[in-house]
Amino acid sequence: MRKPALALAAAAVAAVAAVTVAGCGGSGASGAAVPSLAAQAGQGQGQAGQGQGQAGQADRASALHAAAECIRQHGIPRYADPVLTPGGQVYSDLRPIQDAGDAAIAAVQQACGTLMARAGLDPQNEPPAPPQLVQAGVRSSECLRAHGLPNVKDPTAQTPYTPGHGFGFTRDEIPAGGKADPAFQQATHACRAILDAEIRASTLASLGNDG
Repeated sequence: MRKPALALAAAAVAAVAAVTVAGCGGSGASGAAVPSLAAQAGQGQGQAGQGQGQAGQADRASALHAAAECIRQHGIPRYADPVLTPGGQVYSDLRPIQDAGDAAIAAVQQACGTLMARAGLDPQNEPPAPPQLVQAGVRSSECLRAHGLPNVKDPTAQTPYTPGHGFGFTRDEIPAGGKADPAFQQATHACRAILDAEIRASTLASLGNDG
C-alpha cells in the first residue's frame, strides 16, 4: 500500500543530509571537518562517471558494494546493496537508514563516508522514477480514482517514491477520515493487484533494469 510521500524526504534529511563526516584515517587523524556526506557523494559521482564501458561499471558496482558492506558492518545490517543501472543511475533502499538510531548514523558517517564518496553513493538522493515505475503508478492512480478516490493524481518521474513501496499519497489525496476511511479501504482493496504490481515495479531488482 502506498505510504505518505512526506515521510521519505523528512527522514532522509534527518538521517543523512548536511552533516560533516570525520576522516577515515588512523588514530592520528586531525578530526577537522570535511565536506558533508551529500557533497562527498556528489564528488564521488563525478569520479565514478569517468569510468567507461564494462570495466567502469564493474569498478563502480564493486565500490557500491564496499560502501554498503561498510554501512552494514557499522550498525545498519539491513541496508541492501544499491543497484547500478547500465545508464549509471544508482537506486538504494533508504528505509534501514531511516530506522537507524543516531549512534548507528554517526558510526556510518565516520567509518563509511570516504567509501560512499568514492562510490558516488548518496542514499538520500534517489534518481527520478523510471518509466516502468511511473507507468505502474499511473495504472494504480486510474484504478483508485475509478473506485472512489477522485483526488489521486497520476505520478510523474518527479513524484517521490520509496523503493519497495512505490509512490505515496499526498495529504489531499486521502479522504478526510484518513486511511481508515471506508472509501479508502474499499478503493485499495479493489485495486490490490494493481497496487502490488506498482510495488514490484519499485523494488531494487526492478529499478536496476530500468537504466
